[in-house]
Amino acid sequence: MFMKKYHYLLTILFTLFFVSCFEDETTIADMTSLSEITIKEGSIKTVYNINKNETLVISPELSQSNKEKPLKYTWEIDLEEYSYEKELNYYGDKLGEYNCRFIVENEDGKTFFPFKLFVNSPYEEGITILSADSEGRPMLSFMQTPAVEGETGTFTTEELLTLNNSEMEFASNPSDMIQSGNTLFLVCKGGGSGADAPTIYYLNEKTFVVESMFEVRDYADFKPTKLLMPSTWGAYVDYPVICENGNVYGFSPFEAAVGPSTNLSYNYSQAVSVDDGDYYYDMILWDNDANALALIYGGYGPFYFSNEYHLSRSNSDFKSLNYFTGHNFVTIVPVKMSNDEVKLNGYEAIVLTKNSIMNYALVIGTNFWGYNSTNGTHVLHDNGGFKMVGFGNMSINDNTPCIASKTYQTMFFAEGNKVRKWNYTTSQQLTAAATHLSVGSDDAVITGFEMSADQNTTYVTFYEPGKEGKNGSLWAFDTDKGTVLNKWENISYKPVKMFYKNK
Repeated sequence: MFMKKYHYLLTILFTLFFVSCFEDETTIADMTSLSEITIKEGSIKTVYNINKNETLVISPELSQSNKEKPLKYTWEIDLEEYSYEKELNYYGDKLGEYNCRFIVENEDGKTFFPFKLFVNSPYEEGITILSADSEGRPMLSFMQTPAVEGETGTFTTEELLTLNNSEMEFASNPSDMIQSGNTLFLVCKGGGSGADAPTIYYLNEKTFVVESMFEVRDYADFKPTKLLMPSTWGAYVDYPVICENGNVYGFSPFEAAVGPSTNLSYNYSQAVSVDDGDYYYDMILWDNDANALALIYGGYGPFYFSNEYHLSRSNSDFKSLNYFTGHNFVTIVPVKMSNDEVKLNGYEAIVLTKNSIMNYALVIGTNFWGYNSTNGTHVLHDNGGFKMVGFGNMSINDNTPCIASKTYQTMFFAEGNKVRKWNYTTSQQLTAAATHLSVGSDDAVITGFEMSADQNTTYVTFYEPGKEGKNGSLWAFDTDKGTVLNKWENISYKPVKMFYKNK
């Protein structure tokens, strides 16, 4: 027993002696030749931010404490090896937050540098323009709103539908684009051939990538022009789609299906108004067959404007109670309003009509009926009743670009390259509306308006018919004074739709 313990003791002492000798030899002989790697401070940052479709380039500066020894490099993106070059060139094709590392090593050891990479949306919030080229193919242009107040935005130079959907050929003749929920819905009428059918696309609002789409081939007259949806769409709900012949189809975004509308089964004007509410949205449109203004209330209807609540076309007194008996429709103009104005009055729209001798304007709210305490009935809430706006032949129809401001009580409408300004709360003749601004050349044609949230700035899109290529432009002007604030020239083809895309 004693001999075994003595043997173990000798073994332990011998092992300790051997290790001590190895460490001494390494420390004295080899430590002086180790070459430690240093990454120069500031040559790599701890956080990087790039936009989707941008390339991040990092060029680290390195040094070694002794002689220069061969180096190996590894860049890790999201815990996966990405590159073995000294300089990183990372193409950000997917949004996200990524944990990254730069690893550099020689025969003596390794040095690590961790950092974070954010690939952000370059299409977060800003003016969006849908246009059509000479062959009718859609183009999407976007100007990101600057993060710093007072800075001027710039439009992207690339065609964003192609950039983000490189392998997709879109249907022709784009007609509408709206933002609802987290989706941008792009509507194209197509060209009538089998390979170019009417199509509705679902685009991710932050990437402009097509996430879904469906073609409509079952209905020969389905040539969609207006998609009527609020800012939030609901499952199992059909939303009206007006076609170029005035017929209406129902579109279910959840089921990706289109079919003849069950409640809007007549013929309707192209000019409409949709409030920016949630699932309980309101919309107004003109029934061409009944010559009356119709309401869709929370998806129900149509109800018709009269002195009675929920008047229907089947009502025996419909003609006598119809507010618009003897009137011909001109257009509907949505009124831009601040949040405070909406809270006070609800959303508003201007309805323009005329008869053989007179023009009329009616300002209505989207809480269309109010309670009459005198007789206990519901009556039309018309925000002041009919306004007689003068004689003469109005140059406006239901396809004329128009917009109105509640703050300035002003309506703008296009006439060729001219922006006409009219105070819709007075009885001023519409034909006497002053020219507020002229855009482009004398041949330019205005196609649309948009207005900033504070209503102080109005945007106008137009195109030059005699020019080839990108002949579409955007100007911004002071809503009140008409002073031109900014010009963005040749940033699109012929503009079809302009709107402000929110976050």
